Amino acid sequence: MATISKFKRDDIIKDNPVFSQIRTTIETAFYGNNVVKVNSVSEAYKLAKDSPGTIVTDMPVYKPEEIGLTEDSKILLFNDGTITGRFAGARVILGEPNINVPELAGIAREAVYHGRYKKLYHAEALIGLDKDFMVKAHLLIPQNHENIMYSWLLNFQYITEEYMRMYKDSIKLNEGDIYIYSDPDYKPESHQNGLALFDPEHNCALLLGMRYLGEHKKGTLTLGWGIANRNGFASCHGGMKRYNFDNDEKYTIGVFGLSGSGKSTITHEKHDGKYDITILHDDAYVISTEDGSSVALEPSYFDKTQDYPLNSESNKYLITVQNCGVTLDEEGKKVIVTEDLRNGNGRAVKSKLWAENRVDKIDEPVDAIAWLMKDSTLPPVLKINNPVLASVMGATLATKRSTAERLADNVDINALVIEPYANPFRTYPLENDYSKFKELFENRKVECYILNTGHFLDKKIPKEVTLGILEDIVTKKAEFKQWGSFTDLEYLEVEGFIPVMEDEDYKKLLENSIKYRIDFLKSMETFKGGRDKLPNEAIEALYKLENERI
Repeated sequence: MATISKFKRDDIIKDNPVFSQIRTTIETAFYGNNVVKVNSVSEAYKLAKDSPGTIVTDMPVYKPEEIGLTEDSKILLFNDGTITGRFAGARVILGEPNINVPELAGIAREAVYHGRYKKLYHAEALIGLDKDFMVKAHLLIPQNHENIMYSWLLNFQYITEEYMRMYKDSIKLNEGDIYIYSDPDYKPESHQNGLALFDPEHNCALLLGMRYLGEHKKGTLTLGWGIANRNGFASCHGGMKRYNFDNDEKYTIGVFGLSGSGKSTITHEKHDGKYDITILHDDAYVISTEDGSSVALEPSYFDKTQDYPLNSESNKYLITVQNCGVTLDEEGKKVIVTEDLRNGNGRAVKSKLWAENRVDKIDEPVDAIAWLMKDSTLPPVLKINNPVLASVMGATLATKRSTAERLADNVDINALVIEPYANPFRTYPLENDYSKFKELFENRKVECYILNTGHFLDKKIPKEVTLGILEDIVTKKAEFKQWGSFTDLEYLEVEGFIPVMEDEDYKKLLENSIKYRIDFLKSMETFKGGRDKLPNEAIEALYKLENERI
């Protein structure tokens, strides 16, 4: 699928659905005489290397020629200031109620006007790695922020002859290219904590006062996922892997969770070499509701550095690092200090080479989807046998926040929250995701599981327990049995984590967990003018759980 970069003159009219007031403002900035086009990732590397404040480490990039860099390329580190995570409070999405479009259009025009005094860099990348789903994205960003641009190009697919041939062969969409205007140094008076403005129907965004690379990565994915949703795909924030068995059978599973939920760990787990595993991606992909195939949206990995000390084998695949320290080793070479010593949420862009047996597309239909939750009332694993309930539990995915987010001072990071489908970057009505996943469960007979990667009651569920459960599922050894009186839920007995359904205190906790989800769906009936209201069948499925528990 390809987006539109150039238009026939007869199509350049106000009524063309590709155009809007804010999109026109943003795209126009790309053609100024203060704009410099960056034509390759190696050119971006040189600009980032020379950008003020960049630390050129003495750690070489692994096989740089395979990712478009020169042989002498080094891992670059750049640090932000106070803010080292995404800030949901800065997000403004056109199409939601009570949005003052004329006011925001004025902010956009003023920001672009102030940009005229700066040298701006224009970079292009592709989102989606197979001709079944590929869209083009453009980033415009001021001089002195070359590290953001370089990492953005590495995170997505920088332009090559091979990928451009693939892109030209892909299906043409009536969608314009993605355009993102970023000025990390400019903050509107009305948005002193920054502004991340999205016009999702017209595939553009304005990022003001936002230095964090994650805002640019997820901002781009926000628009890419929106395009996917409008064109027959389920948009996925999670990981996907395929198990390839000796008898030519395969088992593909997608795991959905927020940062810190274990989705990357589960996706990259090799199970001590017991299985032949193919990895699609650990963060962003789309599933076709037509044939169940899946396409990765990014070649690289934007991963936490917290769990990777300097000598970790995984650090061999780093390309850029953000918000980490540097020190000298015994040879006087500059090396990184990880494990979140400097601040929380240290990050790095890792090469595609990190994952063995990596593919850009899985042709086989997905077999199972697992919602990764941190709900202490749930046993380590549940199987959901009703398509409506399966999609509802994704829509009411209960988890906890992570250090990847910049939270308001009054927000408890340990509090249970609901993040539908583990995707806080959705810009379209929640029902769109609900219906897409329900279609996969109902029409394509995809299995659905809940994996609790947090605590069961007050007992932490070890990673090894979760991975053992996963092995039993994919090898079909797992023997599920009905969970209490719930007709659509089954559980697997895991020693040390067996719920006592007769315990009144536990029954009360479980009742509160179900009610928490019911209250969430009720709140969606009025929140944002009811934009995210789900069909009645959704809340009825939860009422059924509530009645069966009693």
